[in-house]
Amino acid sequence: MSYVITCGDEGIQLNQGTRLAVVGAGFRLENFSKVVVALKKIFGEDIAVVSNDESEWTKRLLNLADWEQVNASMEQHIEAVADREKLHYAGHLTFSDPKVLKFEIKGHMVRPHGIHIANKICFTLAGGEQTYNLGKYLISAEWLSEVPFKMAQSVIQEQVAFYQSLTKKKLAIVFEREGELGEKIAEKNQKVLEKMGFTESVSA
Repeated sequence: MSYVITCGDEGIQLNQGTRLAVVGAGFRLENFSKVVVALKKIFGEDIAVVSNDESEWTKRLLNLADWEQVNASMEQHIEAVADREKLHYAGHLTFSDPKVLKFEIKGHMVRPHGIHIANKICFTLAGGEQTYNLGKYLISAEWLSEVPFKMAQSVIQEQVAFYQSLTKKKLAIVFEREGELGEKIAEKNQKVLEKMGFTESVSA
């Protein structure tokens, strides 16, 4: 099962499986169900989802006091997301050596505990994350040209605003154009992002 929905946290590294990043792995993200429909149309029904340690998104949404509480609840929350959206729940990524999860997905968390060190937001345009980079928050944009513009804009802007809130400096924008969908699809999705006002500020 090659495609895996994860959070866009810069600490998530997949060693096996291609990452489609959605903040909080879709937990309580408005219109996430419509994003999943579009992703399944593009990549097929067999998409997995994983949870991860230290989800800042979940901590804020649930007003939890510490990471122990967050980590303890993440699996059940993302399993519920998987059930609702008919995704395959593959397991939970921790701060450890790479761990094999269900469906031959493998990965772990690699950033420092309790610290976000990304300085860029990377939009994947044509087939998920191709090259891991600790300095980037990740947002899947493969689905943008498949949905109404206003809906796409609200989902993207909510994610960008959240990642921007994690840092004091303005985050640079980069595009990852590689992927199995090819250049034409990447270009279509990039045009949607540019219409929203997101242009590449540094080379990827």
